[in-house]
Amino acid sequence: MTLPSQGARQPAGSPRRRRADAERSRSAIVDAAVRLLGERPEVSVEAIAAAAGVTRQTVYAHYPSRDEVLTAVYDRVTAETDAALDSARLDELPAAAGLLRLLDVSWEIADRYPGLRHAEPPPADRRQERDQHRPITERLERVARRGQESGEFDRGAEPHWLAAATVALGHAAGAEVAAGRMTPAAAADALRTGVLRLYGTEAPPDV
Repeated sequence: MTLPSQGARQPAGSPRRRRADAERSRSAIVDAAVRLLGERPEVSVEAIAAAAGVTRQTVYAHYPSRDEVLTAVYDRVTAETDAALDSARLDELPAAAGLLRLLDVSWEIADRYPGLRHAEPPPADRRQERDQHRPITERLERVARRGQESGEFDRGAEPHWLAAATVALGHAAGAEVAAGRMTPAAAADALRTGVLRLYGTEAPPDV
C-alpha cells in the first residue's frame, strides 16, 4: 500500500481542508468587521460579508448573530492584548514603571482598533465581561500589590478596586476620543496622570 506523503495536497472535501477553509472564512470575517467598525459602528452583517468576500449565510454559519461577530472581534483584541502584555515583562519592572508600561501597551492595542471606541460592545454576562478584561485586571492587581508592598503605592485601597477603577478610567479615555473631544495622545496622557493619582504615586523620573 502506498501512503500519501505529508506534503500531499488534501482532497477538496477532506475534513482537514474543510477546517482550513472554515478558519480562513472566520479570519476574513473578523478582519472585515474590525476594518468596517472603524468607519461605521453600526455596520451590517451584509456589509461585513461583502467586505470579507463571503456570503451572508457563511457569516451566520460561523457567527449566528451580529453580536457574535462583535464578540469574536473583542476576543481577538483580548488575545492580542494578553500576548503584548506578556512580552512587556511587567513583573521585571518597578511597580510604578510597570503600571505605566501596562497602560501604554493597552493603549497601543486600542489604537490599532480605533473603530472599537465607537462600537457598542455586545451584551455580555458578567463572566464574559470578566474574561475580556482579565488580561489587564489580573496584571493590574498584581502590580498594585507589588507597589503597595514596596511602598510605591498608597495602601489605602484594595488592589481589585484599583484594577476596576483603572479599567473604568481607560474606558472613559476611549470614550472621549470616540466623541472627538480629545486626541488619542491627549487622552493617553490624561489616563496616565489619572491612574498615577489613583494609586497615590508619581511617574518615575526615567519614564
